[in-house]
Amino acid sequence: MFANFLPSQVNQLTDLEAIAFVQSIQRTALATSLSQQPILTTYIHKGRGGIPILLLHGFDSSILEFRLLLPLLAIQNETWAVDLLGFGFTQRQKEISYSPTAIKIHLYDFWKTLINRPIILVGASMGGATAIEFTLAYPEIVKSLVLINSLGYTGAPAFSKYLFPPFDFFAVEYLRQRHILALNLGSILPSFNAKIVLAIQCAMLHQEMPGWHDAMISYVKTGGYSDLANRIALLDKPTLILWGEADDMLPPEDAEKFQQDIANSQLIKLNNCGHAPQLEQPQITSQHILQFLNNGNF
Repeated sequence: MFANFLPSQVNQLTDLEAIAFVQSIQRTALATSLSQQPILTTYIHKGRGGIPILLLHGFDSSILEFRLLLPLLAIQNETWAVDLLGFGFTQRQKEISYSPTAIKIHLYDFWKTLINRPIILVGASMGGATAIEFTLAYPEIVKSLVLINSLGYTGAPAFSKYLFPPFDFFAVEYLRQRHILALNLGSILPSFNAKIVLAIQCAMLHQEMPGWHDAMISYVKTGGYSDLANRIALLDKPTLILWGEADDMLPPEDAEKFQQDIANSQLIKLNNCGHAPQLEQPQITSQHILQFLNNGNF
């Protein structure tokens, strides 16, 4: 059985591992300063032992992007993943302005309420920028960082701040329609890889949640983490940078910039891997993360 707050499209999943992962999603009524009402926040928690690992997903994504990586990390470490404010299956309240600052406050309240111990913070794509921002704000909480094809130097397009109705709606809806088109093609083309169909199903499931359009528009208009680049060099935590060399979303020189600017860092490039190593090469990604921790980088 699936939780009743999930979209009905969840019943279209046929992959047994994906189904089991979705069935393990939990939700808590999280009290924050952002709203008078608690924010119903979704997360997954598995494993025991070691310093807790907290996984942060990318832009317009959800904890489902860690469905392959989280179980591997949880074999050795207590591991969490949370749907960031405005994203995933976490509740979107109309009175909240969705921005990196709001995400940071919500993430701190999640950590304080459910974990309340120093953590290893793992961020993928936009989640990497969130991890950097959080670490700079709360350095006493984060023992070390893992950045997976992270945002930081490459921000949102400048025009995103100036979207206005109805074009803001259409710009956001375009994200959803791309997934729908790909899913429809997958259902009629027998040669379409079943793993790709599953990936699309998981990638678009959260887009059916109430308030998705409004929260996305609110966030995009802030410009996201476009002001982060000049502060990355302030990081002083042991940092592992994992970078899929075939990334077609972020320029390859960003990987070297992270390594140069973060004093206590190491860069590992992943061959034959694109923007999402956590999905494309979960075994290798988990091995690098656990090896980084086993070497005492915390």
